Amino acid sequence: MAKFEYKYLYNIDSPADLRKLSIDELPRYCEEVRQYIIEQCAVNPGHLASSLGAVEIAVAVHYVYDTPNDKLIWDVGHQAYAHKIITGRRNAFSTNRRLGGISGFPRMAESEYDAFGAGHSSVSVSAALGMAQAAKLQGKVQKTVAVIGDGSIAGGLAFEGLNNAGSDKTTDILVILNDNNMSIDKSQGALNHYLLRLSTSSKYNRFKQGLWSLLSCTPSVLNFCRKVGNALKHGLLQNSNLFESLGFRYFGRVDGHDVKRLVRTLRALKGICSPKLLHVITEKGHGYAPAKSNLSVWHAPGCFNPETGERIKKESKASRMQDVFGYTLLDLARMDERVVGITPAMPSGCSMTIMMEAMPERCFDVGIAEGHAVTFSAGLAAVGARPFCNIYSTFMQRAYDNIIHDVALQSLPVIFCLDRGGLVGEDGATHHGAFDIAYLGCVPNMTIATPSDEWELRNMMFTALQSDTPFAIRYPRGTGRGVEWQGMPFESIEVGKARQVREGSDVAVFAFGTLCADAEQAAEQAAVIGVSAAVYDMRFAKPLDESLILEVARKFKRIVTVEDGVIRGGAGEAVVKLLNDNNITTSVVTLGIDDKFVEHGTVAELRHMCGYDVEGILNAIIK
Repeated sequence: MAKFEYKYLYNIDSPADLRKLSIDELPRYCEEVRQYIIEQCAVNPGHLASSLGAVEIAVAVHYVYDTPNDKLIWDVGHQAYAHKIITGRRNAFSTNRRLGGISGFPRMAESEYDAFGAGHSSVSVSAALGMAQAAKLQGKVQKTVAVIGDGSIAGGLAFEGLNNAGSDKTTDILVILNDNNMSIDKSQGALNHYLLRLSTSSKYNRFKQGLWSLLSCTPSVLNFCRKVGNALKHGLLQNSNLFESLGFRYFGRVDGHDVKRLVRTLRALKGICSPKLLHVITEKGHGYAPAKSNLSVWHAPGCFNPETGERIKKESKASRMQDVFGYTLLDLARMDERVVGITPAMPSGCSMTIMMEAMPERCFDVGIAEGHAVTFSAGLAAVGARPFCNIYSTFMQRAYDNIIHDVALQSLPVIFCLDRGGLVGEDGATHHGAFDIAYLGCVPNMTIATPSDEWELRNMMFTALQSDTPFAIRYPRGTGRGVEWQGMPFESIEVGKARQVREGSDVAVFAFGTLCADAEQAAEQAAVIGVSAAVYDMRFAKPLDESLILEVARKFKRIVTVEDGVIRGGAGEAVVKLLNDNNITTSVVTLGIDDKFVEHGTVAELRHMCGYDVEGILNAIIK
């Protein structure tokens, strides 16, 4: 393949530079940005397909609007790679998601062009409304644009923002709905089907936009036509679509890859100082055939050959913990007809697709709606089902009231499988599952299991199925230890019971979750220099094995606790409280994440920074 020649890319260091291009030069610039994203993501993995689909939106908005004075908010920030390249971070893009480099998501602290941070979905409309209202109060002349897409329009928070924003006709806010019929997996729900049907008035919309473009040079005539059009539309169509009913003026559907048309449309909309929504149709993975062939995989494909699209996979004999969950869930469902699976738009990421393919009628992808997923699970449990609700740990934070009010207070047997527990690596602070032990540990009726390997995860799921109360199982992203698990007979694990995995006489290490392997390795290294460390696989963060902890504390002078989560409110602090309540003065060192947000980098780099990798545990043992 011939080397791609860049004509404009390296001359554009800001939106001001971009605005120097003619409108006819923009398609070529978009092509160059897309190619640059492909080349960079091939060697430095990131969220590829979503950003490829949003290139023209980023270019058009920055071309028409006076950013950063005008505010641009990205919903689901993994759409925003083109935005970062346009706004002075082209050269830094090679450090995207790397330790010390730029974030994979918009961050206010990183650039004045990042008007609002966004790693979770559905936040853009509410944030944009706040900015627009603040501008009014401060007497500022400011435009506010929110780009929402990748399925996040279905999130409840998005509708709360739309409902509020549409109630004030003087609010100058534009919502761009980037409709690609996808989130990570195919979008689900009635709203998605509604958006697909909304094309019934496409001829009307094409005529309207063509007319506006024609009349854009004569504002007085254009305003008159708008008023007449609105009167006819409301009189004859009676709020013909959902967004109009919410108080937004609806415009669309527009080809999101026709950058010149997008520019002309945005110029026309810029003069309307009221809530408005532009419905833009895009294609996830646009411009790169391999990405379009399997959108779920190419959402974040890892390293790949940019010319052929061949993905470069790292070989591992160990199973992914996500696959252990997926196959075990299917095994349990075959054993027990009460078992059902629930996920908020993450079936492939959490491997619930395994059961979906075999038993689609017993799996529910509820879309990007974590609170609904939890309460829906509670409803299922209330009438006898045994729901396995799989939500990434960081996203479960969004359903906290539902956990307490709908599940725990009623002591319903919902089984929460918290994927991505602990540090997740390159996605950074918005995605680390750092808080689950702390935020669930204070909830009555809740059991928190921390399996140390694939076999324990499988049997924790089996154990949870026997429970009649809420049960959370948290496990990390990626591979386990390589222990045998698939096809093994199920074994119940006594709730709240730990096990000793290594004997020792000088120091005791209480390890929670998969960090047990690191603790064993650290203990082996300590033995070489004459320090004998016993290691315990604690298995449960709640309830703790109190009898074992008290027995160990009376035997050892020092205890080290290690967990892949925040120290404050975590399992280590619970151990300290137990000893304090029993007037035991054994010294305890708690390892985990300090009271701070952890940035992006590899998991190994971040654990080292936080002091609880093998080296950190070893230092705590021999200190």
